[in-house]
Amino acid sequence: MANRPSAYGLTGEVQRKMKAKYDENLEQECREWIEAVLDMELVPGADPNKPLGVRSFQEALKDGSVLCNLMNTIAPGSIKKMNNSKMAFKMMENINHFLAAADAYGVSKTDQFQTVDLYEAQNMTQVVNCLMAVGRKAQKNGFNGPTLGPKESEQNPRHFDEEKLRAGQTVIGLQAGSNRGASQSGMNFGKSRSILD
Repeated sequence: MANRPSAYGLTGEVQRKMKAKYDENLEQECREWIEAVLDMELVPGADPNKPLGVRSFQEALKDGSVLCNLMNTIAPGSIKKMNNSKMAFKMMENINHFLAAADAYGVSKTDQFQTVDLYEAQNMTQVVNCLMAVGRKAQKNGFNGPTLGPKESEQNPRHFDEEKLRAGQTVIGLQAGSNRGASQSGMNFGKSRSILD
């Protein structure tokens, strides 16, 4: 991990706010889902009923191999080449492979994270959000394994015939409620100002 100086001013405030948004309960849900899908312990020997915390969770995912295996399990063949090297650029390449596979799988770009968010623990909140989005998309795309989070909604368009549309035009807008002609004209707050000679 790069040695970064502590941030001050606006940058420091933004980083503190991002860290404050981190939810260990969501992290634990993601961890349990990954372990169930891959049938392995993310951190061997760790208590399965307690969250790992930001640092341990980041270390477990940092090399990208777990993420690549996850995508290949829920979408077989989505990542063709995975690096097993512990060199920094190879680990970041694995993370990029995961993000490209998630994009091809249908995960929105707004739900994804940047490579440094995980590799340098810059925004672990977004990493957890991305894993939640992958879990939702897996349910929608028909993955039969363990589930994560609520099922993603589907489009349900409504089609009305001409008769229904014409009937809607006859509704008077004030039927929802009326102020009975009241207005604020002539009202003032506090004591009125008097000008004396």
